[in-house]
Amino acid sequence: MCGIVGLFLKDRALEPHLGALLSDMLVTMTDRGPDSAGIAIYGAPDPVRAKLTVQSPYPARDFENLEHDLGAAIGDTVEVIVKNTHAVISVDPEWVGVARAVLASIRPDVRVMSSGETIEIYKETGLPKDVVGRFDIRSMGGTHGIGHTRMATESAVTTLGAHPFSTGADQCLVHNGSLSNHNNLRRELVREGMTFETENDSEVAAAYLTAEMARGKNLGQALDGAVKDLDGFFTFVVGTKSGFGVLRDAIACKPAVMAETDQYVAFGSEYRALVNLPGIETARIWEPEPATVYFWEHEKAA
Repeated sequence: MCGIVGLFLKDRALEPHLGALLSDMLVTMTDRGPDSAGIAIYGAPDPVRAKLTVQSPYPARDFENLEHDLGAAIGDTVEVIVKNTHAVISVDPEWVGVARAVLASIRPDVRVMSSGETIEIYKETGLPKDVVGRFDIRSMGGTHGIGHTRMATESAVTTLGAHPFSTGADQCLVHNGSLSNHNNLRRELVREGMTFETENDSEVAAAYLTAEMARGKNLGQALDGAVKDLDGFFTFVVGTKSGFGVLRDAIACKPAVMAETDQYVAFGSEYRALVNLPGIETARIWEPEPATVYFWEHEKAA
């Protein structure tokens, strides 16, 4: 099962409403996967700051004095905004790697959900409506975002096992399906220097795309390689700083529907996820073809 949604905005007038639109889409998919949920929001970049979105099972303890402790440890100004079990840490881009290493030392229970200039990921166990509510996703604006509600089949129901998975700066992936060659791929990627937080096959798919883009491919090219290199049943929706991509495997047994207007491109596991989007009644609506890459970038979306 699992339910996936995605929304890529072409019309800047809709950007303040991204969180609300995406939240409604995700809540509609609740019965496809009620054990955990998550959303990635791509907001406006800050030219002089990067951010880490982190999660803790003990937020009252771990986030208390975190701004001071992390700033003192790296020797630079740090800002921390707490959102329930998550926090967004703002640092100088040059200090992102150091901040991650320091966090592992001074707050060993804190886990990084995402890092980059624009992305924030919020995910937890529980129903989509509860996850959306606890992080006030509806109030968030942005340029594009993806969401997932999970029915666990390959690993335990945990926060880390929830989607989206992020394995590179401003990159994330949500997945409906099951990969059959993820263990071999994981070993290859570990040899290349990738690290993993979970045993989830979807994290391997995210890491595969990160590794391919690190070799100079754009998202569309990396997804094209996934058709050949990933075995199993899958529907992926993927985000990067400026891009939004969709891919189904060659058999395409996992449901998917897309809609496009002059204002947006939208994805849902089922059409009902799209019915309340503005202008949906005149949208071009189609089912993504098997083994076909669909890819949009903001600078090419006008």
